[in-house]
Amino acid sequence: MKKMGRRHRPFYRVCATDGRRPRDGRVLEELGTYDPMVSEVDARALLNGERVAYWLSVGAQPSEKVQVLIKKYGLEGTHLKAQEEARARLAMPKVVPAQGEPAYVPPKPGEKEEAAEGSEEPKAEAATEEAPAAESSESAEAAPEVEASSEASEEGEKTE
Repeated sequence: MKKMGRRHRPFYRVCATDGRRPRDGRVLEELGTYDPMVSEVDARALLNGERVAYWLSVGAQPSEKVQVLIKKYGLEGTHLKAQEEARARLAMPKVVPAQGEPAYVPPKPGEKEEAAEGSEEPKAEAATEEAPAAESSESAEAAPEVEASSEASEEGEKTE
């Protein structure tokens, strides 16, 4: 295996090399890749099984790690079906859920002062002042829903 990549992000090429050459030196042929940082374990290795079989037939000696990869993902590997499924899962687009309302919104510094001043007034007046604000926010929320439903009905008419 020829080590590539950068610090804290390794990547390996499975290669046929002359034993007298350095590990990361010149290679005879590149046979596949191995990326240990891929989240799906079975999608980490990708080998050209036919070429691996050829090099083994002419006397190439794989390292211990490469021997494990060949056993799992070679021509007659034990994990080939799992590898296909893992690669298919990685190829699918990621689904990100819609952002909802925050669970807690901290009060702004100015709102704390107003609340302290408002405590001197009777509570009934404070409740009547807040009610119209709540109604306006509800009507503002309902308006986009009405617009969205009218757009959906127009799109339905266009498709027919």
